[in-house]
Amino acid sequence: MAIRIVTITIVSRFTVTLTPQKNPTFSTQKFQSFSSNPQKPRFSQQSQYRDQVSLASILQRYGFPSSLAHNFLSKNQFLLNSDSEELEKSLVILSSFKIPQNSIVSLICGCPGVLDFEFLKKWEMGFSNLGFLSASPLMIKSVLEQSKRFQIDPDGVCKSVEALRGLGFNDGTVSRVLEGCAGLILMNEREIQRRLEFLVGFGIPRDGIDRVLCSFPGVIGFGVEDRLKPLLCEFKDYGFSEDVIRREIIKEPRVLGMELGEFSRCLEWLRTLKCRKPIKEKIFSDGEFQAGFEVKLRVDCLCKHGLIRREAFEALWKEPRSIIYKVEDIERKIEFLIHTLKFNIRCLVEVPEYLGVSFEKQIIPRYNVIEHLRSKGGLGCEVGLKGLINPSRLRFYNLYVKPYPDCEKIFGRFSGDGKVRNQHPAGLWKLFKPPSYPESKDDVMNTKSFMESLGH
Repeated sequence: MAIRIVTITIVSRFTVTLTPQKNPTFSTQKFQSFSSNPQKPRFSQQSQYRDQVSLASILQRYGFPSSLAHNFLSKNQFLLNSDSEELEKSLVILSSFKIPQNSIVSLICGCPGVLDFEFLKKWEMGFSNLGFLSASPLMIKSVLEQSKRFQIDPDGVCKSVEALRGLGFNDGTVSRVLEGCAGLILMNEREIQRRLEFLVGFGIPRDGIDRVLCSFPGVIGFGVEDRLKPLLCEFKDYGFSEDVIRREIIKEPRVLGMELGEFSRCLEWLRTLKCRKPIKEKIFSDGEFQAGFEVKLRVDCLCKHGLIRREAFEALWKEPRSIIYKVEDIERKIEFLIHTLKFNIRCLVEVPEYLGVSFEKQIIPRYNVIEHLRSKGGLGCEVGLKGLINPSRLRFYNLYVKPYPDCEKIFGRFSGDGKVRNQHPAGLWKLFKPPSYPESKDDVMNTKSFMESLGH
């Protein structure tokens, strides 16, 4: 018994003495890692979140969508350190310029630095010193963006404006140039004068230059030696005289915005185009020069929506009728294709006929019929873009309209009560009816005796 007690005592002492020495630093580390350190970032994150919510509410009051405001602040962390009162004052100044809310949102998203209160306060006086009776909101937006990015003060912009006025341009033309080519504020008077002298030397009259600058102000930002001269030489190389080029520039100043080699490719493409003669005559109705530029506009339109240039030329080659339609009509068809029909833009390479048919007379009626049948469960299979566009008018009618009387009015080809419209005026059949003559008693007796003779 004595030995047992001694053993237990030793073990108990051993355990007691070793227990506090086993983990001398663990408890201390545990205490520091869970109690002291994390509390500071948690409080700072909460205060930062409150600041973000406060600033976001201010932005929303001035037109920012709620989903965009928080995302904008998270990408521009420097705004979280700004004073909310100064931010609201900056937005008040921007609103005083009568800039539309959607333009204010795009300006701030593209150049967040314009929210600098001191910068806007300086420009509030700067625009009044420019001397415009009514500065357009688009011009103000463009000048603010460029001056902030390139750190240009109002005095520098005033010099560029006075240079244009000194060359004889009115305030309307100057305002339009600042709207479309805000890079003007980076140019000195000599650079501006060189570009205008080149246009005058080419034979464009003074009123023609005003028209060019108002319609395409970006021309004043092009270099003379590296852009304008080579472009005019390219026009001459294809057989166009200076009179024709001058007339086309005044008629459509945007031709000066073509890249070098772009006009050559469009014109060569047109000269090898194979299509029906009436379509080709319509394409070249305003001359070969204008036809080449119209091709360029449609290629740019298709590329803007996601096609590469090779695919755009391929779609136009397969469907030359699309060149006849205006660019606005093509834009509307593409918007309808993407957002309503839910097709990809690349479907135009496979079904380019979509661009060459009438939007109101063919696309809309056929879409309405298909949607009506789909809502009733009347479609046996899904109709793709090719099945919607490629069938002839009569075949589409026989497939999807004729079996369903309620689709007659929706389709619109056969209007009214479902009967085919007459090809001729209603009373035209009377002209082809043989004249009738009154019958006498002698005529009746003669006819009767003749018929009786045939019976014998």
